[in-house]
Amino acid sequence: MANASNEYLRNMVMTATPEQLHLMLYDGALRFTRQGIDGLKNRDWEAAFNGFSRAQRIMLEMTAALNYDVDRNLCTRMAGLYNFVYNKLVEACCNRNVKPAEDALGILEYQRETWVMLIEKLREERAAAASPPPSAPSSAEADVPCGTLSVEG
Repeated sequence: MANASNEYLRNMVMTATPEQLHLMLYDGALRFTRQGIDGLKNRDWEAAFNGFSRAQRIMLEMTAALNYDVDRNLCTRMAGLYNFVYNKLVEACCNRNVKPAEDALGILEYQRETWVMLIEKLREERAAAASPPPSAPSSAEADVPCGTLSVEG
């Protein structure tokens, strides 16, 4: 069963758009941060460490994926936000304190919601660009008078 699950996940990743892949990273960071928080609350230090370290790796991946050539200012701000979340996860894990992890979780939830809105907007823009504009009548058709035809007696 695990093999089928891994194959499904592999197919999802291989066929996802870049926007969907970024959303998957947010989902993973949220899931692992919650696992870390649960580990702290249950005093299961290994589970806390594993959850937080996986979320940290995702934050590092998101930081590394920023394309400064597209928008340097935006990327600089996003890198700062990702670094802040990363540091909160480290702080939570090292100090065994839930509060910094909850701060990171709140930011991740907000960022995920924002990302979903951006994906929806992009989808709408792509759909509008793909639909053909209403066609204007050709010059030959424009000169022909239009009327109605009745087939009643």
